Amino acid sequence: MKWGILKSRSLMTQVVKKLELNISYFKEGNVRNTEIYRDELPFKVSFFVKDSTFFERDTTFTIKILSDSTFELANSKTNSRVSHKYGKNVQVQNAEMIITPPVNISSREINTTYIVNIDPLKFVTNNYRKNIDVSLLYKKASILELKLKSPVKLKAQRILDELIRQYNKDAIEYKSLIGNNTDKFINERLALIEEDLRKVDKTAETFKTTNKLTDIPLETGIVLKTNSIVEKEIIDLNTQLKLVNYVSEHMNSNAQRLIPENLGINSSDVNSSSTQYNTILLERNRIAQSSGKNNPVLLNLDAQLAQLRSSITQGLSNLKHSLSISLSQARSQERTIDSQISSAPRKEREFRDIQRQQQIIETLYLFLLKKREENSISLAVTVPNAKLIDAADGSNIAVSPKRKMVYGMALLLGLLVPFGIIFLSFLLDNKIHNQEDLEDALKTPIIGNIPKTLDDNKILTKSDRGNVAEAFRMLRTNMNFMLGNLKEQPKAIYITSTVPGEGKTFVAINLATVLAMSNKKVLLIGADVRKPKVAEYLDMTTATNGLTVFLADNSIQINQIIETAKNGDFDVIQSGMVPPNPSELLINGRFDEVLNYGKAHYDYVIVDTAPVNMVTDTLQIASKADLFIYLVRANYLDKRLLEIPKKLYKEKRIPNMTVVINGTDVKKGYGYGNGYGYGYGHEEEKKSWFKRLTNRS
Repeated sequence: MKWGILKSRSLMTQVVKKLELNISYFKEGNVRNTEIYRDELPFKVSFFVKDSTFFERDTTFTIKILSDSTFELANSKTNSRVSHKYGKNVQVQNAEMIITPPVNISSREINTTYIVNIDPLKFVTNNYRKNIDVSLLYKKASILELKLKSPVKLKAQRILDELIRQYNKDAIEYKSLIGNNTDKFINERLALIEEDLRKVDKTAETFKTTNKLTDIPLETGIVLKTNSIVEKEIIDLNTQLKLVNYVSEHMNSNAQRLIPENLGINSSDVNSSSTQYNTILLERNRIAQSSGKNNPVLLNLDAQLAQLRSSITQGLSNLKHSLSISLSQARSQERTIDSQISSAPRKEREFRDIQRQQQIIETLYLFLLKKREENSISLAVTVPNAKLIDAADGSNIAVSPKRKMVYGMALLLGLLVPFGIIFLSFLLDNKIHNQEDLEDALKTPIIGNIPKTLDDNKILTKSDRGNVAEAFRMLRTNMNFMLGNLKEQPKAIYITSTVPGEGKTFVAINLATVLAMSNKKVLLIGADVRKPKVAEYLDMTTATNGLTVFLADNSIQINQIIETAKNGDFDVIQSGMVPPNPSELLINGRFDEVLNYGKAHYDYVIVDTAPVNMVTDTLQIASKADLFIYLVRANYLDKRLLEIPKKLYKEKRIPNMTVVINGTDVKKGYGYGNGYGYGYGHEEEKKSWFKRLTNRS
């Protein structure tokens, strides 16, 4: 028994159709629905399908028992609920359904709802093919064990029993197909031989009548006795040769026909190859019914059939050649004997020829009659391939899932998953989180640590005492310390970052604000002319005469592009319109005029520049800076990108470079040292209504 056949699509499809496994039934419960087999239902459901596509679509409806004579049919797709009587035709999509009423319905079944699911036939077939397990019961034994896990014991038993029944049924049909084909072949040959036999009998009768012959002369008895042995050999050889010719003609007439077996051809190789050819051809035709021409299994079987067909043809050719040689030798011997009886009358010899032909045809005719009887007996006693030793039986104890294993796995996962998530978070973490991470990666002075604020567009006021405000005041102090050698001289401070989104405009505006709070004149220049954000942060209308217009138009004066911020604390030069050639504008010399003017009229010139990893704008104007603040945003910048500021600092491409970390977690502390905070600055905490109520009391 081949394991693959038991799990084949064609065999499993027959089982699914026979048992209607594509239709599943569930009893609705308060917590969960319980699947039951159709034979366990308190009623019987019969479908009359008009359209074959009915079983190729998902369909779900419910049957609610109202009484011993009525039920309610509900369809969730159409939101319909209709009462029907038992035994009446009910329309369900493209099919009709009849529900046979229960014989003795109990009161507990009243108002019970049953769910009917109809799944696509192909889906159900493939599902059972995967779930059925076929294995050897013992090593080196021909006993197979079939297993199927199912929540419904009775359903699994019926499936396994029906699978074996269908397998045996198919095996008997295949054997009968070979036998019937052989029987048809023999009957066709017998009809032809009967005609030949009638003709030779008529010839013998005519010859005797014409030549008045009665018997062979006694004097040739001894020679004829010897000759009879040779003649028998010739008859046998002729019989074999004709059988070979018959089979060859049969094969040449149709390449897809089964080859007759057990005809008596004296060649074990041809007989065994014919049997193997028929077996593979039947398997090939069975698979072809449910798959396309390009199925790899079908192509492989066709290749095997072609090879076997070639082998059989060659075997028949070799056998025919061998029989021809043997027949030639026998006839040569016959001629020798004929020479010994040359004295016999010519007519007697001619009659012997007719008799010999008669015997050959009679022998072949009797041989085929015998084979027909043998084939008929074989068909009558055809037995199935598999013998059922034990019928399917299931345990009342659940085999899956195993509770102890589930609990153990749940406990193990409960321990491993949190640790795994923590480990992966550390393993995959490539962000800068705090000042310590920055100190480990850079040797550049860190002069500020700006905590994360709830408002990314927050602009400080004089009354602010929160953590962000204190952090900017600390930055102002540290910055002035770094610029101590300039003392009361005007200072140009550039602010940049590695990539956009790190908050350089936010820092530039609030740094200008805290500097202005110390009674200093401050000019803020929006030098990020590719992606300006200053006007948006300060809630100002985008200027038509901004920095880019001044750089491009020599007729524009500096005082024409200077505006005062809405809070009135400092002046602003907006970036202006985005130009097509920002790099060229920044190095045409006019930007130096802006810086010189700023230093001549202001204490501090704050320049918001473009990110250094995106464009070269910032590096082209970097030489004019008195202090360069390189901004790094916590929990945002990839650690690998710190190679950029490290290289710039090492190569001294940015003068007097310092670093400020932005967006650190205030709960973890900020500032210098080991991450502790101090108690003067704090964010305004949003209290819940419950806390506000308790505080009042």
